[in-house]
Amino acid sequence: MTREVRTVVFDTELKLEAYRFEGIMQKFPNHFHDYYVIGFIEQGKRYLQCGNEEYILNSGDVIIFNPQDPHSCEQVDGRTLDYRCINVQPEVMRHYVHEITGKLDLPRFTQAVLFQSELASPLHDLHQMLLDEQADFQKEELFLFLLEQLLREYSDADAPVPARELTTEIKMICQYIEDHYTENITLNQLTELTGLSKYHLLRLFTKQKGISPYRYLETIRINQAKRLLEQGVSPMEVALQAGFSDQSHFTNFFKKLIGLTPKQYLRIFKQQAEKKPSEVASS
Repeated sequence: MTREVRTVVFDTELKLEAYRFEGIMQKFPNHFHDYYVIGFIEQGKRYLQCGNEEYILNSGDVIIFNPQDPHSCEQVDGRTLDYRCINVQPEVMRHYVHEITGKLDLPRFTQAVLFQSELASPLHDLHQMLLDEQADFQKEELFLFLLEQLLREYSDADAPVPARELTTEIKMICQYIEDHYTENITLNQLTELTGLSKYHLLRLFTKQKGISPYRYLETIRINQAKRLLEQGVSPMEVALQAGFSDQSHFTNFFKKLIGLTPKQYLRIFKQQAEKKPSEVASS
């Protein structure tokens, strides 16, 4: 059976998170992140849906997700996936964009996929430096040059993030979910809030946000869970604080969206003092 390896490090100097998945077959359901994702396919063929677009990814293709970009992906050829990505929090992105452009705007990258991009090579080198926890400034130099090219060729720095026009009702639902994600939210509550029928609410929300209301709620919970785990909170306590019904539900859904269990993700930050990557292998 294929051996899976999932390696994650957090670079405390650049404030970047680096993932490497080797030999995985996992399907990721429709979800979004509250940070930027810049990644590439090392080996494997992958079906990706981002927003209203569908793509077939192959080795050498670069992907870029803005915060709040809904996306899902799965294997299409029965073979395993090798994948690397760098996650950039908005405040970190803002800092580096200011370094490069002198502006404090958050960029919106306009292409989710760069097919057979020349940027895969420097992205690979940068990612390996992060995994190796290289101490000198070469990695920061490379990141700045890479980001400068992405900003120049593939972004609209003046567009807001997310760049979508939402109706008042959908804005109300999003705000309600973000304020009450720890509670047992019902569809009846959302219909009472907006005056929309259940079906119309579901259809309108999914059309405008690219993700269903319940998946939006689950993703908000997962994003909050990540922040708590990064602070060293135990997975059992995180499950309660993030609004999950039980720890089993939390663990299963966390791995489904993030690719790691909560314990594996927590270990990244517990091992920072030891300066060792968190690596999880399973046969």
